[in-house]
Amino acid sequence: MEIACLDLEGVLVPEIWIDFAERTGIEALKATTRDIPDYDVLMSQRLQILKDNGLKLQDIQEVIADIAPLDGAAEFIDWLRERFQVVILSDTFYEFSAPLMKQLGWPTLFCHRLESDAEGNVVNYHLRQKDPKRQSVKAFHSLQYRVIAAGDSYNDTTMLSEAEVGILFHAPQNVKDEFPQFTSVDTFADLKQAFLIASVRDLSL
Repeated sequence: MEIACLDLEGVLVPEIWIDFAERTGIEALKATTRDIPDYDVLMSQRLQILKDNGLKLQDIQEVIADIAPLDGAAEFIDWLRERFQVVILSDTFYEFSAPLMKQLGWPTLFCHRLESDAEGNVVNYHLRQKDPKRQSVKAFHSLQYRVIAAGDSYNDTTMLSEAEVGILFHAPQNVKDEFPQFTSVDTFADLKQAFLIASVRDLSL
């Protein structure tokens, strides 16, 4: 049995923090793990910025509700789910993702949780586990699944390495250069073909 694992941001939807930063005009929220590799430092900075600007969880959710999936993403997910069991493995938070998951037809999502207080201020975050994408693939292996995984950035590479087949989608050139062992594609049409080639089953478009 085969299972398809996909990253969310940069693959199916825009980078949520970057989009949120652009819509609110808060430049400091554009920082990602490419700028601050330590995720704990990055999230602590983000939470402090939210607090300093008086932004509550509802404010963030209202902005995210206006974000649309990437062009072609919803159709791609529908196509993929007809051929594979599909699980989204993401470093986002359930409290952010709901509007986007709704637009994608509610695919299964493994990610993290935010903690807010009675007034709706985001006060903490809870990561599911260390290196959760890779650990999820390892768990699927223990259930006898063959895994094909696709992601766009450096923090997806442990997932791609753990999978039987790893695919880079819309990845920055430096990631492509550092991980030449992964197939690299840039369109959903090519991503479909990459999944068909990666499968051990006789599948078609």
